[in-house]
Amino acid sequence: MDWLRGVDWSLALTIALLVVDWTLRVVAVIVVPRNRRPQTATAWLLAIFLIPTVGFLLFALLGSNHLPKRRREKQRDINAYILETTEGIEKVRDDDPPPAWFASAVALNRELGAMPLVGGNSAELLPDYDASLRAMTQAVREAKRYVHAEFYITHLDDTTEPFFQALEEAVQRGVTVRYLLDHIASWRYPKYRQTMRRLRRTGAQVQLMLPVRPWRGEYQRPDLRNHRKLLVIDGIVAYTGSQNMIDKSYDKPGNLKRGLAWKDLMVRFEGPIVAGINALFVTDWYSETDELLLRETEPMTSVRKAQSLDCQVVPSGPGFDGENNLRLFNALIYSAQQRIVLTSPYFVPDESMLYAVTTAAQRGVEIDLIVSEIGDQPVVFHAQRSYYEALLRAGVRIWLYRAPTILHAKHFSVDDEVAVIGSSNLDMRSFSLNLEISVLVRGADFARRLHELEDAYRAECRELTLDEWLGRPFPVQVLDNVARLTASVQ
Repeated sequence: MDWLRGVDWSLALTIALLVVDWTLRVVAVIVVPRNRRPQTATAWLLAIFLIPTVGFLLFALLGSNHLPKRRREKQRDINAYILETTEGIEKVRDDDPPPAWFASAVALNRELGAMPLVGGNSAELLPDYDASLRAMTQAVREAKRYVHAEFYITHLDDTTEPFFQALEEAVQRGVTVRYLLDHIASWRYPKYRQTMRRLRRTGAQVQLMLPVRPWRGEYQRPDLRNHRKLLVIDGIVAYTGSQNMIDKSYDKPGNLKRGLAWKDLMVRFEGPIVAGINALFVTDWYSETDELLLRETEPMTSVRKAQSLDCQVVPSGPGFDGENNLRLFNALIYSAQQRIVLTSPYFVPDESMLYAVTTAAQRGVEIDLIVSEIGDQPVVFHAQRSYYEALLRAGVRIWLYRAPTILHAKHFSVDDEVAVIGSSNLDMRSFSLNLEISVLVRGADFARRLHELEDAYRAECRELTLDEWLGRPFPVQVLDNVARLTASVQ
């Protein structure tokens, strides 16, 4: 053991740390780029090379955008089931031909796992937050067979209590009520336990989505979330859009102090599309419970009113092989001939979408981007701002919805006949990490009403100019660009 006395332990420790440091770097170069976008891989490699140990641990925790193997298998099973059982049921009007490019967009969606395009639907826009909650509450009060509710955030407060009460009354009438809520998203809010107790006290069948409870064997990347918002009543009426089941202040003291209020858009659908929205609930219920609600994927024929809207439900998320929503959005942007209006609280595009938007603007398509003047998530907000210069130089008009409102609506329109509404933001998180619902809608009347809503937004906005943007303080420019580096891994 005498040889130990001659060892320079500080030198040995330094060499060992260097070996570990370079081993992590070499392993990262081999592992990180595999099956990832170059920009995402670059962001992770930068983190690992700057802070090797911490960066590698973060990558091990957050680097995979895949759901656990068992969940992916279940998702594939239910996707195959829906495709098989809906094969050939496309039914749309033939007296009003769509744009020449529309059929290829529908075919793309179907290939990626979307529901069929169906006609004979009606849609009512509900842009008022409180009125939308009242409408959904009343719909639950009128339920006779079942209520399927699925919300990313569910929170008990004075605004949502009537909805909880309506659920309880529905159960007492003998209505089957099933409720899905995202675990982490709802857990982050105060009174989570009280919310869960109240929800279970209604008598509803309640299930957490993507629960992160390792002590129960329930774990996946913790920021893979189910971001969908939908409500289905008896297979006859469905609501979907951007609104969570929470007060429009989001019940946070900081929001109340600043006077912040969220502005959302929900859409009330009737017609065959309701079966497609319900089928998406069925897939999520099966993923969480192993219970397959076969009967409740069947379309209902009792529709009080019908319009000439053709609609298609497009699910997306890490349970699918492709980024369904991103592929659809890019296809529509490249197809646009006249104008595009993009409305999103978070606009953090990947390179493909940025090219699609700027290319469309440069070939003469009028493009408006409507976003909030202020943000509720600082890093995402500054990352979003880093794209404004490229957009403005390409000819995109950027409209900033004035504070203290957070414009949380998520939709966009293409020309005068096609639109998409749903839960998906125009950011890389919604493309890769969140489970989302989008509804493709074709109909001139619906597009007109959506354009009127967009005009109402612009009336509450100020337009951002390139000169104003280039004149912002240098420290702010640095902050925006640094935040952009994190965009690929948010």
